[in-house]
Amino acid sequence: MTTSTAGRMREWQGPTLLTYGFRPFFLGGAAWAAIAMMIWILTLTGALGMDLAFDPVSWHAHEFLFGTLGAIIGGFLLTAVPNWTGRLPVTGWSLGALALIWLAGRLAVTLPLGAHWAAVAVIDLSFTVALGAMILREIVAGKNWRNLPILALLVVFALANGLFHLDAAQGGFAAQGIGLRLGLGAVILMIALIGGRVVPSFTRNWLVKRGDPARPAAPMQRFDKAVLIVTVLTLALWVARPADAATGAALIVIGALHAVRLSRWCGLRTGADPLVAVLHVGYAFVPLGALALGAAALWPGALPLAAAQHLWMAGAIGMMTLAVMTRATLGHTGRALHAGRGTVALYILMAMSVLARLLADLLPGLPLAELAALAWIGTYGGFALLYGPMLLTDKPGKAARA
Repeated sequence: MTTSTAGRMREWQGPTLLTYGFRPFFLGGAAWAAIAMMIWILTLTGALGMDLAFDPVSWHAHEFLFGTLGAIIGGFLLTAVPNWTGRLPVTGWSLGALALIWLAGRLAVTLPLGAHWAAVAVIDLSFTVALGAMILREIVAGKNWRNLPILALLVVFALANGLFHLDAAQGGFAAQGIGLRLGLGAVILMIALIGGRVVPSFTRNWLVKRGDPARPAAPMQRFDKAVLIVTVLTLALWVARPADAATGAALIVIGALHAVRLSRWCGLRTGADPLVAVLHVGYAFVPLGALALGAAALWPGALPLAAAQHLWMAGAIGMMTLAVMTRATLGHTGRALHAGRGTVALYILMAMSVLARLLADLLPGLPLAELAALAWIGTYGGFALLYGPMLLTDKPGKAARA
């Protein structure tokens, strides 16, 4: 009987891509992020006529939040949960089947198949439901109850996707609907919860290795728990009533609280290691997005809502997922935890995309939205090209210079 993760992988005789959850879903998610952005640009310009499941803007928002991000969340959880529970990872054809379910969802909402909206929704939601069932099985079998909140957020994420489909089917502008806000809120909570563990932990390990006496605050102290409780309540208010003054004030409060939380993690001492520093940069967009959304609610017209929301969508989510994907891929494929020039270039491109997208709403008339899209394609397309060889093979090769 196979009794270890390594044994399970050696036992598998199929493609290396199916030996661990991060491999197919990081690669597929990154590739789809670039492809979906190209489809959206071509559709908006009229160069490509496609009968998408939603209007082009809503399709773009859906395929980033529930398509691309759904895959990356799946890759992360299928890799992290075995470490949390001590159980063996999902490998082989079971993993391949899950990847195909995710791909079927992307095809269903993109290709003009003429299917009823409910059928499209079922196909699309099947991935998150199947992923949740796998995670639940592992948590129960490993009696790892402390990670049930992550599963609960995954359930909320699936519910949000269903509401997005329902909103679009009823003729609503789903890109600004409750389903999108609920899904975005669930992911911001995931970042706050998981990031609150890994950012200070990785920072501490790096500072110890470097011989730096500074230490970040330990994860999940009473202050952190209080911040998370206030964040849950505020996000629930934002999902229900995003434009209210009370919501704006609450968002300003949690923005300040998360800024204080981040300041306790010694991020300013990590500039020498981009793999660690980028985690702090990514988390910084959580308070920045909250402050911007709060300002947009309190002072309508001062800051466009779309610009503020993109600080969470592209900034917090985009940068944090890129940080996790690069670090996890290097570590789990046996490479040194070192960000080479190629990886640093990906981080810079992502920062350019976020900044350009923010300024696009503030400085209309300049081709900043196009610049943001190109930088986004360069980021995720670059990840697929640079890290693809690592994800497809066990043996370090030229890609190790990433």
